[in-house]
Amino acid sequence: MKTNRPISDPTSVNRRGFLKTSVTVAGTALVGALDVGRFAHAAESATLKLGLIGCGGRGTGAVGDAMHGDSGTVLWAAADAFPDKIETSLSTLTPMFPGRVQVPRERRFAGLNGYRGVIENCDVVLLACASRFHPDYALAAVRARKHVFIEKPAAVDIVGIRKILEADALSKANGTGVLAGVTYRYHLGRREAIQRVHGGEIGEIVAIQCDYLRGPYRLIDRQAQWSEMEYQLRNWYHFTWLSGDDIPQSLVHNLDSALWALGDVMPDHAYGMGGRSTHFQASMGTSFDHHHVTYEYADGRCIYGSCRTATGCFGLNKDVFHGTKGRCHFAAFDRPYFTDLAGKVTWRADAAASAKSPYEQMHVEFLQSIRDGTPFQRAKTLADSTMATVVGQMAVYSGQKTTWKDAWDSGFAFQPAGEVTMDTEPPVKPGADGIYPVAIPGQTKLI
Repeated sequence: MKTNRPISDPTSVNRRGFLKTSVTVAGTALVGALDVGRFAHAAESATLKLGLIGCGGRGTGAVGDAMHGDSGTVLWAAADAFPDKIETSLSTLTPMFPGRVQVPRERRFAGLNGYRGVIENCDVVLLACASRFHPDYALAAVRARKHVFIEKPAAVDIVGIRKILEADALSKANGTGVLAGVTYRYHLGRREAIQRVHGGEIGEIVAIQCDYLRGPYRLIDRQAQWSEMEYQLRNWYHFTWLSGDDIPQSLVHNLDSALWALGDVMPDHAYGMGGRSTHFQASMGTSFDHHHVTYEYADGRCIYGSCRTATGCFGLNKDVFHGTKGRCHFAAFDRPYFTDLAGKVTWRADAAASAKSPYEQMHVEFLQSIRDGTPFQRAKTLADSTMATVVGQMAVYSGQKTTWKDAWDSGFAFQPAGEVTMDTEPPVKPGADGIYPVAIPGQTKLI
């Protein structure tokens, strides 16, 4: 069966060969080269110093998951572009973990260069800031031989993905661990379902349906005292140069599960549609409020992905893998189940396993791998899934069919280039009506 190769893999691999030769599922540690002396701090009884970069809800949650999952961790340093975000995060975490939030004033780093202080002071860096900054911060952490958790998506453009792949290669060379924030791979019910899919229980997958339909995420209105840059950084989720838009931010989870089921083999090309039809306020920034993207393999198999961020509309988070003998059904963190072609349920995942938090499970496994001296490196998994979202977003914005090769070769990057500071001129400004410009399919050129 002819398939396309992963964009970052120099050799082709077909799905059937992958499933026969692979001896891992997500959650099995991948062992890199180790410097035993360097990682002596990771012994079973040692305290691991966590550092948080990005003190919003997701970053605060990641710290909580790590500290719940490993009682030998302490929060040692924190950074955010804005000091009030640091204080809010610490005030949330301190009563939850008495005596374990040890972040004095000198280890609270405000500003866009604050990540450097966290990396310098900590053993494990938790990276959950605006996605635009993930590649540079992750690469800096790995270069400093620190373990790092990278929240999804890994990047917002091709240039960023290349940096994540550089970090992946370096982590494997120097033995630093990288945890990818593709949460579904740590859901125990989904793991069993994927193992069964790989075992052929629903036959050959011929199509995958991915839907993530919800309301807008945390729209932030501008305050008079904020500069344009401060406003965009505080409302970063809705500015595409900072977030990549909703395919990388939301549909990434669904697409990652689809790629996981297909042996992490990338499609040949993508095409799609999207735009702004419901929400026109300034707080929506430059993001679309609906997307649809079709990913097609050379042999005709397709992944159909839809995401919408609109109030008052039908909501859904569901994936259906259509096989020649049956279907696999995923719905966020519910128990996965299989049906035959007539719709009769043939299997359900274990209820207790499915009830375990995958957010906590991912940190349990990652921190234990560090303590075992075999930290796993998962940056490439996140890079490949992020690549799928970036190609899809490029196809939707441009209105053109976009191949993996053309996207990769384009070196597409959101402006501005180089280091971003509070004095950097934002790449987009609002119009006279206060509304920001959005991409126009058929007119916007990305390649």
